[in-house]
Amino acid sequence: MDTQQVSAPSRAPSAGVVHINIRLTDGYSIISNRLSQHRDMSLLAIGLGTHIQSLPAGRRIGVKALAAIFPESEARIAAALRELEHHGFLRRIRERVQGGRVATRTESYNHPEAAARRAVPQLVRVPKPVQEQVPEPVPVSASEPVVVREPAPAPPAPAPAPDPAPRLVPSAAAPKPPPPPLPFPRRPSAPLFDEAARLLAGLQVSAPLFALSEVDVERLTPGVAAWLERGVRPDAVRVALTDDPPVPLRHPAKLVRHRLVALLPPPVPAAVPVVPLQNCDDCDRAFRSPVPGCCGECRDVRAYADDEPCPLGA
Repeated sequence: MDTQQVSAPSRAPSAGVVHINIRLTDGYSIISNRLSQHRDMSLLAIGLGTHIQSLPAGRRIGVKALAAIFPESEARIAAALRELEHHGFLRRIRERVQGGRVATRTESYNHPEAAARRAVPQLVRVPKPVQEQVPEPVPVSASEPVVVREPAPAPPAPAPAPDPAPRLVPSAAAPKPPPPPLPFPRRPSAPLFDEAARLLAGLQVSAPLFALSEVDVERLTPGVAAWLERGVRPDAVRVALTDDPPVPLRHPAKLVRHRLVALLPPPVPAAVPVVPLQNCDDCDRAFRSPVPGCCGECRDVRAYADDEPCPLGA
């Protein structure tokens, strides 16, 4: 009788995802797990960020351009772009181009933490200047005789003093660190952003000094939405942003942004849901459950009762 050969056990996991990977030679992009496995962003933002990082340089990624490709609405795509910008994967820079026009350049980052570390100002060592003291000449009268004395022997030169510690000052050409990010709602939605935009646009009604432009309203909308999401009433938000402004107020948008970041209230603690009592359909005992049915013990009894043993040889 031939000896039966036992095959080696499979290394595939018994549960969960199993990757069937084919080696790619073209048509692929390298995406960091910092984006694909981000825990604080929605799946729409992660997918959109993956799509943007796979595009060649120079491709337009505006809301209308993306809405023409994908089935999501412009509001959902705009919310996903704000999420990517809030977490550092996108950065929009407005710069002046030829002809006096202002264009927006969008930068995509695959490693926001490393990019932020590069923006730290470089320090330049500048030693303190040492001024030499020159003795002032003594005036001599013409009527007084001039006495010439031999110079006394010079005392031994003292030990040189240590150089003062150099001062560390930032270079004038060093880039400034980026400002702190605006607050962003944990659950963004189109109605929430619409209410925040209306609040910002209406600030000038009660506070005429806070007349914001359309671009300022668009940039500050996520911060106000974060306040509204935390349970702050619109009237309280309006007072916190416009109360006691400096005189004169030259940059109302910068003041609103500073207050949105510095005065952000803490999130409202989630209420603990109360699970109602139910009567078991089988034993009539009380148990807690959001829906009626059977208690845990009776469910186990029913489950095991359905598992009838198979006859031998079946």
